[in-house]
Amino acid sequence: MSSELCAGAMAVQSQPFTCFHKVHGTNVRIDPSGTQATRVESFANGICFSRDPLAPGQLFLVEIEEKESGWCGHLRVGLMGRDPRSLDIVPEYSLPDLVNQGDSWIFAITRNHNRMTPDEEERTSNLVKDLSDPYLKVGKFKIPRDKLRARSKPGRFSHILDDLYKTNILPPIALRSRIGVLYDPQADGTCHMHIVINGEDMGASARGIPATQPLYAVIDVFASTKSVRVIQIEYGFPSLQTLCRLTIQKHVIHRMAIDWLDLPQLLKNFCKFE
Repeated sequence: MSSELCAGAMAVQSQPFTCFHKVHGTNVRIDPSGTQATRVESFANGICFSRDPLAPGQLFLVEIEEKESGWCGHLRVGLMGRDPRSLDIVPEYSLPDLVNQGDSWIFAITRNHNRMTPDEEERTSNLVKDLSDPYLKVGKFKIPRDKLRARSKPGRFSHILDDLYKTNILPPIALRSRIGVLYDPQADGTCHMHIVINGEDMGASARGIPATQPLYAVIDVFASTKSVRVIQIEYGFPSLQTLCRLTIQKHVIHRMAIDWLDLPQLLKNFCKFE
């Protein structure tokens, strides 16, 4: 994606526009918008980077668009403290190859046990309460959960699946799960890396990262994960579109009931997150 196109989209949204870097693994293809990465061969050489370094508290969020059976392992995400253009060659694996080169912190998404909090029992008891908050809080940063939670493919049982995504019960590696990475600066001049899965903060998966260098998001489209798509985040006050959508959703039984309303089809699609 060209810098001009990214800049144009940024002006329209008045929000940071995130897309993939032109530097990536040899088995990855990036779509013309720069927002979808698909591994076209094998199970490795799928490392991608954010086009720009992340700002403090800025979440680089992707949705799992396509899975591929027959491979062991799942998506890997993290941060790299170097410009991707400085790499002589993009490594085959993020773990351990990219990490062994230094200045990289990568986290493997697993079917279970992704949370990093020390007191898991207390965390679990507060989980439902935490996820009911419309904002995700990481350090001093607040991110609207509106786009952070996965949405099922529209169908007869969409409302049931949506509730499972909303409470983060389904496996993180499930199709359409939304997984992101951000960093939180600390008072000692370092920062913590946080992984967010379907609107839930997994805790600091890496600590003591130097905050003096630009930090790029790393997305490794590895093994059973075949394709991911970047999700744009709205920061600060919700847009008028988002407020209208929330108002409509409050007055229907579930998402698919929006089809029964006397509304233009484009508005229905927007309200259903299509």
